Amino acid sequence: MIANPFESEGIKKLIHDKILFGNQPSAELFGILSVYFVQGILGLSRLAVSFFLKDDLGLSPAEVAALTGIAAFPWIIKPLFGFISDGLPIFGYRRRPYLILSGLLGCASWLALATLVNDAFTATVVILFTSVAIAISDVIVDSLIVERAREESLSQSGSLQSLSWGASALGGLLTAYFSGLLLQHFSSNQVFEITASFPLIISAVAWLITEEKINQDDSATQISPIKGQIQQLWGAIKQRQVWLPIAFLFAWQATPTADSAFFFFSTNELGFKPEFLGRVRLVTSFASLVGIFLFQRYLKTVPFRKILGWSTVIAAILGMTTLLLVTHTNRALGIDDHWFSLGDSLVLTVVGQITWMPVLVLSARLCPPGVEATLFALLMSIWNLSGLLSHELGALLTSWLGVTESNFDKLWLLVIITNLSTLLPLPFLGWLPLGDPQTEQSSNDFAPGEAPIHNSGGLIESGITPGLVPEFAINHHLNKSQKE
Repeated sequence: MIANPFESEGIKKLIHDKILFGNQPSAELFGILSVYFVQGILGLSRLAVSFFLKDDLGLSPAEVAALTGIAAFPWIIKPLFGFISDGLPIFGYRRRPYLILSGLLGCASWLALATLVNDAFTATVVILFTSVAIAISDVIVDSLIVERAREESLSQSGSLQSLSWGASALGGLLTAYFSGLLLQHFSSNQVFEITASFPLIISAVAWLITEEKINQDDSATQISPIKGQIQQLWGAIKQRQVWLPIAFLFAWQATPTADSAFFFFSTNELGFKPEFLGRVRLVTSFASLVGIFLFQRYLKTVPFRKILGWSTVIAAILGMTTLLLVTHTNRALGIDDHWFSLGDSLVLTVVGQITWMPVLVLSARLCPPGVEATLFALLMSIWNLSGLLSHELGALLTSWLGVTESNFDKLWLLVIITNLSTLLPLPFLGWLPLGDPQTEQSSNDFAPGEAPIHNSGGLIESGITPGLVPEFAINHHLNKSQKE
């Protein structure tokens, strides 16, 4: 049977226009998307790590919370990885070798977690290395996106960033449920062994990246531009209209969280199995998309002060519903623990995503022309630092209140404190701009992204490595602004 050439052309056009968002299919594009897909699929081990620390190593909720904060450190120094990649080429290449090394490091780290780790200190070191591996690959692939985005036409602006987000989101959605299901049939160590295979995909597809070899003289010329960029960066940060919003958002994001304590409560007290927790992750993944849609459809034009203020208050009030589960009041109301948790997590995720979206928009709008990429990378590092502080403060509170793997008598108080603490920065809401910091630029849509949502207690399990801040989503926004 002879294939219809028109059907073939129609399929190609569909793939080009709808699936690839106007990007030409190529081996390099496949390689870039594969890296983002692997970043999403590594969530397969998120629940396994939590159960490993809790059950296999016997760590307390406070210890798990502290370890979670330490594991976030590589995401704080991400700009450093960028400087190293730019200024220290390996065999004349800036991107490909670092992708290969990050994949090998990730594979080795997960295998070590599966076979060698038997105490808290070793676990901390190895998990830190898994986070380093992901952070390096994220920096490198983001730089590739930025380089390729410069070649896009105005009509195509941001398409590659959107496509990259889609690949990462697809990987995350595929593993959300299976992260729990696998733990029903395999041990944590076996899940780590399965996870170890995925970073090797990054090393393999690195060879598909098109990159011209540079000489030593070209590399030396990078020092002067970098120095000038740092000076420009400092000039931007010391402006009052920039550092005041940064200070507010840092304080807002750094308030303590009860994530780790609630994970222990849900598994040890309520008896939730990994399969159910995987189901919760799947529900909350879709809930994040709902929150993004609601913000983009109805709330994106609301002033920053108003939406961040009201969404924070609403999130704090709704967060108190967790008390019904902690005190078992839901049972008295005839609501099963599982159904209450699913519904509560869904609502909290939607509200949390709506609360986080203006932070992402404001982060983009704070970046003045000339240092957009550098300042945004720094802002993402600052937000990750505040997330680290949030976990460490949560660890201190958990320990101070005496919440352990078997004692949850004061968990209700921990939930109240962590929820109310989110309201503390609100008196300084005036530090945020009334309107658009860059009024000469239009507020365009940008691709949705999954962001780490600050939670004060609930089944929105944060995992050990922090969720990826959607930098490429904001880069889409910045890229459009630059070209207008």
